[in-house]
Amino acid sequence: MTQLHPGTTTVPDPAGARVEADLALAEDRLGRFFSEREGLAGKYGSDYARLWQSARDAADGGKRIRPRLLLTAHRALAGTATDDAVTLAVAYELLHTAFLLHDDVIDGDTVRRGRPNLPGAFAAAARADGAPGPRARLWGESAAILAGDLLLHAAASLTATVEASSAVRARLIAILDEAVFVTAAGELSDVAFSAGLHRPELRDVLAMTEHKTAAYSVGAPLRAGAVLAGAGPGVEAVLGEYGRLVGVAFQLGDDLLGVFGQEDVTGKSVVSDLRQGKETSLIAFARRTSVWPAIAPILGREDLGAGDADRLARTLEDCGARGFVERLLAEHVEAAEAVLDDPELPGSLVAELSAVARSCIGRLS
Repeated sequence: MTQLHPGTTTVPDPAGARVEADLALAEDRLGRFFSEREGLAGKYGSDYARLWQSARDAADGGKRIRPRLLLTAHRALAGTATDDAVTLAVAYELLHTAFLLHDDVIDGDTVRRGRPNLPGAFAAAARADGAPGPRARLWGESAAILAGDLLLHAAASLTATVEASSAVRARLIAILDEAVFVTAAGELSDVAFSAGLHRPELRDVLAMTEHKTAAYSVGAPLRAGAVLAGAGPGVEAVLGEYGRLVGVAFQLGDDLLGVFGQEDVTGKSVVSDLRQGKETSLIAFARRTSVWPAIAPILGREDLGAGDADRLARTLEDCGARGFVERLLAEHVEAAEAVLDDPELPGSLVAELSAVARSCIGRLS
């Protein structure tokens, strides 16, 4: 990482360089984790070995947002427990991958990042071997659930191995446990809303977003890095509130990308959310407008195609949903930056986290 100054010179950022070095260690540790598991899995049959190979594939290609946040907080707050920080960074990446695997099953998705995901790949292999469609799908979804369970357990196990004091280790375990607990609540609400079991207000959708995304993606990694560095409850609380706001902002951006993004740029489908009837912030706003009768019969149709999705996108823009969500996103970013105005936070961390918050805006361009 570098800092650009007026003129043409580039001055190295020592703290950023240390974070990049820590990330490289985490990447190596993650690779070794999967290699070890693949080696052990071979003793239990080729299917199990392939399960771990596919779990590794699911973890490849990510942006490593959670490890980076954790390591950034640890370094900025003068943490010196590099090995433990790397262990925690790996734990949070495994946690993220576990949630992605389970999310694919819940959403019925067979593709992620432009290629077959774990349930899609296992189902396709089963069909190629002659299994009928329903059984092939069961095979793929079962494999994804098991892989997700294994990675969830691994994340908890790794967190329990940090060589910190018993009090610090207990706090780190509690942060991870809270993240899993809250995320599951958000996921359950998401499914209930999409299935039509509840008709949520906008505040309900925002609460679901906060629980499903913000807790484990931003707040927990930052808090874990701070606790490991020896920061007090005040810093942890500030980072938790920042994480809540930025996590919601990031998901609001995802809601916009899910309808108005360019698939070839973002890798995110502009049909999937609409086909599944996802109760996003856009839909929650549109439900209160006069255009809702035109949206309701189309939203959630399994045969919804690109043309229907394009018409829905235009309707959501015309009724003001897009503009409303863009403004709401900007408000969350502004609030997140305001939270960082705290004397206990070092300037380097404030600058880094301010940049992260601002990056939530403009992701459609």
